[in-house]
Formats: sequence, structure tokens, C-alpha cells
Amino acid sequence: MSSTPAPAEAYAAARDRSARPRLAEFAGTLPFTLDVFQRTACSALEDGHGVLVCAPTGAGKTVVGEFAVHLALAQGLRCFYTTPIKALSNQKYADLVARHGAGAVGLLTGDTSVNGDAQVVVMTTEVLRNMIYARSGQLDRLGYVVMDEVHYLADRFRGAVWEEVILQLPEHVALVSLSATVSNAEEFGDWLVTVRGDTTVVVDEHRPVPLWQHMMVGNRLLDLFALEAGGDGELQVDPELVRATRELDRQSATAVWDRARRTRGAAPNRRVGFRPPSRITVLDRLDRDGLLPAITFVFSRAGCDAAVQQCVRAGLRLTTEDEVAEIRRVVERRTGDLPQADLGVLGYWEWREALERGVAAHHAGMLPAFKETVEELFVRGLVRAVFATETLALGINMPARTVVLERLVKFNGEAHAELTPGEYTQLTGRAGRRGIDVEGHAVVVWQPGVDPQQVAGLASTRTYPLRSSFRPGYNMTVNLVGRLGVAAARDLLEQSFGQFQADRSVVGLARRIERNTETLAGYADAMRCHLGDFTEYAALRRRVGDREKALRRQGMAHQRDATTDALRALRTGDVIAVPGGRRAGLAVVLDPGVDSGDDPRPLVLTEDRWAGRLSSADFPTPVSALGRMRLPKNVNHRAPAVRRDLASSLRNTGIVAPTTPRRGRSGKGAPDDDPELATLRRALRAHPCHGCDDREAHARWAERHARLERETEQLRQKVRATTHSLARSFDRIRALLGERDYLSAADGGETVTPQGERLARLWGESDLLAAECLRHGVWDGLEPAELAAVVSALVYESRRDLGAVPRVPSGRVSESLAATVRLWTALDDDERRHRVDRTREPDLGFAWPMHRWARGESLSAVLTAAEQNGVELSAGDFVRWCRQVLDLLDQIADVAGRDTPVGRAAAAAAKSVRRGVVAAGTA
Repeated sequence: MSSTPAPAEAYAAARDRSARPRLAEFAGTLPFTLDVFQRTACSALEDGHGVLVCAPTGAGKTVVGEFAVHLALAQGLRCFYTTPIKALSNQKYADLVARHGAGAVGLLTGDTSVNGDAQVVVMTTEVLRNMIYARSGQLDRLGYVVMDEVHYLADRFRGAVWEEVILQLPEHVALVSLSATVSNAEEFGDWLVTVRGDTTVVVDEHRPVPLWQHMMVGNRLLDLFALEAGGDGELQVDPELVRATRELDRQSATAVWDRARRTRGAAPNRRVGFRPPSRITVLDRLDRDGLLPAITFVFSRAGCDAAVQQCVRAGLRLTTEDEVAEIRRVVERRTGDLPQADLGVLGYWEWREALERGVAAHHAGMLPAFKETVEELFVRGLVRAVFATETLALGINMPARTVVLERLVKFNGEAHAELTPGEYTQLTGRAGRRGIDVEGHAVVVWQPGVDPQQVAGLASTRTYPLRSSFRPGYNMTVNLVGRLGVAAARDLLEQSFGQFQADRSVVGLARRIERNTETLAGYADAMRCHLGDFTEYAALRRRVGDREKALRRQGMAHQRDATTDALRALRTGDVIAVPGGRRAGLAVVLDPGVDSGDDPRPLVLTEDRWAGRLSSADFPTPVSALGRMRLPKNVNHRAPAVRRDLASSLRNTGIVAPTTPRRGRSGKGAPDDDPELATLRRALRAHPCHGCDDREAHARWAERHARLERETEQLRQKVRATTHSLARSFDRIRALLGERDYLSAADGGETVTPQGERLARLWGESDLLAAECLRHGVWDGLEPAELAAVVSALVYESRRDLGAVPRVPSGRVSESLAATVRLWTALDDDERRHRVDRTREPDLGFAWPMHRWARGESLSAVLTAAEQNGVELSAGDFVRWCRQVLDLLDQIADVAGRDTPVGRAAAAAAKSVRRGVVAAGTA
């Protein structure tokens, strides 16, 4: 069949090439044909529009970002390509260097700066945000900004940065937003149009590589869905899978019952409970079926490492001799700058052995150089099985043929929770390599209790909306006030996606309020009385009813107190009458039960031989002793014979229970004696509407009016709480900063004080606390290693609560940490008072390891000391926290001034920390 296009198609293509020459030029450099969604987005970009592209993982949406780079280079403009994480920045930098050359591309991350003045610069989103606030000259001639993984704005810790950038980029800059598939892409696009102007929204839900869903049941790999859809066109769970899992569920339940029987001494049964296939079994099956390379998500760092060890111990090998040689070359190139003395403690040799077998782990606790090596080897097909935590699914370009999920539950930092459809889609989206695989595969390992219908629901649900996490903070507030002024800053916050979504939610509430208001008008007409104002009369009736209820509550409280006092007065041997219920009749007190706290619970024996404890709830009126009877010294009320004899003695006392409970009035809270109630009743009887023949009919309409009015007021309160909510948070933060002299009133507005200018250059979760420490001088006089240890408390966060206070270096470190915590306590009190988000308490768990490392001790000594101090640190965690401490030390040096004692100490501390494994890979 000829592939020659029809004349009309050829003419349209030629016209398109002439209309968009840059796109034609770009497309000609690609080894593949652009998909429809890619061409649509690129066309909009060349036509001068901003674009939002939402497409599944692996669909090729980054091509649109690369076209923005192409346009910038062709037009002599600059392009910033932003990513959410450093690893993704490094990856994109390498891609663009390979395409455009090292001279045209730069890289700026928290700890790396390469050719920052280049025409195209890859950077983390925070770097661009900081440039905007600093009014950096780097923004000159900026024509395009690509925001890769823009759905990160939903991240509750860092998401605000994306909105800050989007809202404050110069208007002439074209914004290219690349997002995973979200169900409210149109809403996000509408917001981008509002704040950025003309924006084309391109949504493509088609996966370029089809994804097949499976469940592994024992050693069998079964399809999740039947080949034919149901009668309603919806996907149906494969009947064979349902039968297989039900049978194994039944067998597993029987085995559990058998084990329970054995514990009671019954004869053992040979049947054993179902055991899921081992990881070796799963990989062997995938290898036989040609489904490797595979990523297995384990959701636990220790679990990932243990899985690799299992594979090595089992002798699993997925590589050839030639592949082993190439793996060694890559490992040596990637890890050559690691200190030889640290290789042992880093677990280097075990890690390399696993790589040579084609198996690896990937998680946040690994050394960055190790993770990057695994990523390269996996992409090149040299490592064929990776056990990973879910962090691998966040943006790293590391696709596989197959994704395996061992469990559908993960720990979310607070509790174990089931995977959401969005998380399931994100994880399984790694399956299927474009241009390599014909299809991708997702495999869920079945375990007893897992319902295939549940898995099918996760796999087929497509509702995962993007929700803004934007909220103002201290640094953002002083920067906005300093850059825009209070009024313009409030206007900017009102334009955020968070407020945009909140205002849209108000629309439905406003409609309900409008409908309720119309209904209230109808109710008001229905209750209108010709004798007077029935609204006023209805209000009097409600006040009478409210007062009567209040008095009844008071009376019940007084009665309850009197009953409690009466129970407390009972003594052993007292005969009382239980007024009602199944235990009604005479009872003798065996134990007064006055040790039961505020509510005495006497132990009694009734005439019908029941023994148990009573409480004030069993007596509507105060109880009193009707008489007494002698009891043995020790009464075992649990013995049936004792209960029988005592009940007989009770009946023979001659004491008779009263036929009805004696009800007395406490005199407190009696309605007829209340002057306020009497006044209200007189006013009610004197009102003209009291004599209306239709009074009760009007009253029914008035009651409906009152109920609907209460409901409507609640809706209005909800609207008030939602509308301008971010601006109100901004105002509360401004008030706190004003009290602490970071902002000051001037000419009817506010200005940033010198202290506020310091705060404006401190970025981090504890920005205000760091500014307070500098301001109050609590870090003055510290040596570099001591400062590094103290500063670590502001960035480190233990993965779990260790309970005991961790050991810290004595002397100035301990004193300075105590002073830092005191400042935090005062700040926390102010934050509670102003109702703003509270600063996290300083965590001292990293102070000791940081102090030892900054003093020059070896990695082995530092990690060993940390473990002895109760702090579990992997080498990867240690490096990650050191780099965060480095970031804050560099900020302190710049903010305090490198010519001041604290600034010099911070710069020296940074130099002492930036060595060995911490410095590896950052040059």
C-alpha cells in the first residue's frame, strides 16, 4: 500500500510548514513523527500562546518543552527549564547538552552551578523563584519558561513555589506547563488564562504504549480484565482470576482455622496457608515471559535493600559477561570520586555485586551517586530488576517494560493507607518504554484478602484532581510586601490557584444562599399576621422555649448532683430501693464504691440474687437508706450460695420498697419559680398576635423560617471563611511580623525593615526562626563545627519519634541549641495567638553526627556514633541532610555577611562539611 499522501493532505502539510517554519525545522531534527497532541501544543507555542500539556507518563510531553528551547535559541532569547527535583534537572541538563552543546546550556540547582549565564538554563523551581524575588539580571531577555511536572504545585511542602513563579513571571514570558494527567486540567487551564493570558490547554489521555493489567496468583500470571467488555461496555474482571482468588481465599481461611485447632490440641492438618510467590519466583516468571526489565515497588527502604539481598543470596543472575564488564565501567566512571576509605561503610562492594547480577534498589536513603548509577544502568537495559520506593515514580525518566506492586497499602508518614487511583496510575505509568516496547505490563501480586474488583477499581478510575497547596509564609510575605506593597501583594494572593479553586467552590454555596433567600421570603409571607408583627412574636416564643430548656437542664444537673451526693452517703449494709428497670426492688449495699471517682458506683445485691454495680443513671431521684441489715465480714458475691443466702436475708428484713419513686424538687432551676421565664411569658401573652385564630399555623411557618435562616447563616459563614482566605492568612502573618519588627508601618502602608530584608533572603521551612537566631545573636561565638551542629536542628527531621532527647555536644553547642529552642517556644506562642501555620520544633537528632563530620571525622566513625546515639542514618540520608545544612549555612553566610563573625563561621562550616561523600558529584 502506498504511503504517498493525498494531494489535499500534502497541500495542508506544506501550508502548515510555511505558517510555522520553526516547528517544521524542529520536527525535521527528530527521529520520530510528532503525535497530534505534541504538534498541537508546539503550534500554539509558535503562534505566541502559552501552553498547558497534560499527558500520561511516557507520552512524550517533554518534546513541547524542548521545542520551547528550540524557539528561544532561534529567536535569540533565553529559556529556563525548571524541574521539581535535582535529579531530574541533572537528567534534563544532560539531554539538552547532548542536543545543543555544553556552551548553550547551563545548570543551576541548590549545590551546583554550571554555565549559569547560558542561553538555556536548567534549574530547580526554587532557583527561579529566588531570582524573581531578587530581581536578578538573569531574567533579562527571558522569553520562555518550561515548568516540567507542574502538578507538583499540589505538594503540601513545596507546591507554593510553583504558584509564586507563575504569578510573578513577567507578562511577556511564554509559559510552558507540563503535567501528568489530572482530571481538572480545564480548571487549571482556566486559571492560567486568568493570570497569564492566552493559554492553550492540550489534554491527551492516550498512552503511546498500551498498558496491560495482570495479577500474579501463586505462580500463575492472570489478566486482570476479561478480553471482552460487559454488556454496558465497561471493563469486566477476568472470571478465571475471580475463581482462582476465591479458591485460594477459601483454602487460606481453612488453613487458619486448622492452625487454631492445633493450638487447642487437635490433630494437625497437612494443609498450609497460602504464601505469596517469592521475589525470585516473580522475577523468574517475568524473565521467562519476556517481561523484564521490571520495577518492583516495595514502599519500604529496608524492604528494597532486603529484596536485593534475597536475589543475590538466591544466586539470581540476569546479565551476560559482556554486560557485567560494561556495568563495571559505568560504576567506576560514576563513583570514581568517592573516597576509597568510605567504600566499605557505604556498602559499595555489595551494591556493585548486585548491579553485576542485574539487580538494584532505588530509594531516598541511597547515596546520590549510587542512585544515579542505577538510573543510567536501568535505562540502558544493563540492570533488569529494580526494587524501589514510590519516590522513583516522581518524574525520573526511568521507564520499564513491567511494573510490579507487591502491596496496595503504603505508609503515608502517619498511618498505613490504601493506594489511591492517582497513586496507582502514577506507579504503573512507568510500564512501557516508548519506541522499545509494544506494550507495557502492570502486575499486582495477589495475597489473601485482596479483591480483584478493588484492583480493577484502582486501574480503571480516572479521577485525580489537581489541588492547590498554596499558602503564604514568612519569607513570601516580606518579599511580596517589599516587591509589591501590601495592596498589590493581597491582589496577587487573590489570583492564586488556591483562591481560584476556593472561589469556584463558593459559587455553589452562593446559589444555595440565593435559593434559600427566595424561600425565606415565601415563608415570611405565609406567617404574616393582621394583628401584629409575627416575627417578633415567634422570637418571643423561641426565647420562652430556650429558657424552659435551659431551666430543665439546670434542674437535671442539680438532680444529678443530689443523686451523686446521696450515693456517696451510702454505707455497707444499707438497704435501698432500685426504682426501675430489670433490677427494680430492694437491694443491699455490699460496697459503697466511693473510690470510683466523681460518680460513685455501689456494689449491691438485689432480692432476685443479682449482684453488680449501679450508678447515678439508675436513680432518677436521690436515693436514701430504707434500713440496714447485718452482713458477714467478707462477702463473696460471685458465689451463688452466698447470693442466695443474702437475698433470702434481705427479703426477711421486713423492709418494703416504695411503690413509686419519691420525687422531690430541689428548688433550684424550677421553671415556675424563675423570674426571667415569668417575664417572657407575660410578654408573650400580651403580644397582639397571641390572640390570632391562625396563631399556630403562623407559628409553624415561623419555625420553618427560623430553621432555614440558621442553615443560610451557616452557608454565609462558610462563604466568608472561604472568600479572601489567603489574604486573611497574609494579614495575620503581617501582624506577627510587624510585632517582631520585620515590617513597619509607613505612609499608610508597610515597609520591610532591615531585619525583614534579612528574612527575605532566608529560604526554608524554619526561615523566621533562623532570622530570629541571627537577630538575637544566639549563634554568635560558635566555632564552624559548632555552628554546623546547631544549624542542623532547623533542617533535620527524624523519620520517627525516638522519644528520648538525643545526645548533643556539651558546652557552647548545647547552650546555643537550648537558646534556639527557647526562641522557637516564644515564636510558637505568637503563632498560636495569631492563628498562623506553626514553625516545626527544632530537631536535635542530627547535631552530634553533624558536629563530628564538620570536625573532620570519617564517615564510618560518624555513622557508628550516630547509631550508638539512637539515630538511624543511612549513608544516603546522611549526605542528603548534610547538603540541606550546607544550603542553610551558605544562606547564613550571605545574609549575615562574610565579614562578620557569624558569616565567617558559616562559610568555614560549609567548607568543612563539603568534603568526601558529601561533595561527591556536586562539582
